[in-house]
Amino acid sequence: MQNRAMALEFTTSYLADSITLLRYYKKLGDQAMAQVSDDGLTAALDAESNSIAIIVKHLAGNMRSRWTDFLVSDGEKPDRNRDDEFRAAPQTRAEITAMWEASWKIVFETLVPLTDADLGRTIRIRNEPHSVMQAINRQVAHYAYHIGQIVFIAKHLASGRWTSLTVPRGKSSDYNDRVASGKASQR
Repeated sequence: MQNRAMALEFTTSYLADSITLLRYYKKLGDQAMAQVSDDGLTAALDAESNSIAIIVKHLAGNMRSRWTDFLVSDGEKPDRNRDDEFRAAPQTRAEITAMWEASWKIVFETLVPLTDADLGRTIRIRNEPHSVMQAINRQVAHYAYHIGQIVFIAKHLASGRWTSLTVPRGKSSDYNDRVASGKASQR
C-alpha cells in the first residue's frame, strides 16, 4: 500500500468537492479495515468502546436513513432504531464489508445526480429544516468523525504491522520535497 495525501483537484463545485471528500474518507476506512484481522473487526478496546463492526453498523444505519429519499422524506426514518446500531455487531468480514459497501452506494447514488440548484432546497432531519448543503456538511463531518475512530482502532490493533494511510510519521519533509518537485502521488 503506498502512502498518499488526499488528491487535490481544483474545483469551485461544492458538490464535486463533497463527493471527493466522502470518497476519500471511505477509502481511508477501506484501507484501515484491510489492515485488521477478521477478529479485530469485532474487538472493542474496552467495555465502553465500539468495535469497528459496530461503527460500520451505525454508519450504515445513518447513511440509509439520511440518504434514502433524501430530497422528499425526513432524514431520520421511522424504522431506524439508532440504539440498536450499537448492539449485535455483524460478525464476519463479509457481513461488515457488505454493510459498508451497500451504505456507501446509497450515499453516492444520492449525491452524484444532485445539482447546484438543489443545494438551497430544504430537507428535514428529525423534523428540523436544513438546506441540502447543511445536510451534506453535517454528514461529511459525522462520517469523518467515525472513520477517524475506525482508523484509530485499526492502527491500535495492527500495531507494528500498520501501514500509514497518509504521510507517515517522520516523512513530512520527504513528502514536501516530492510535492515541490511535482512527483507526489495523487489518488
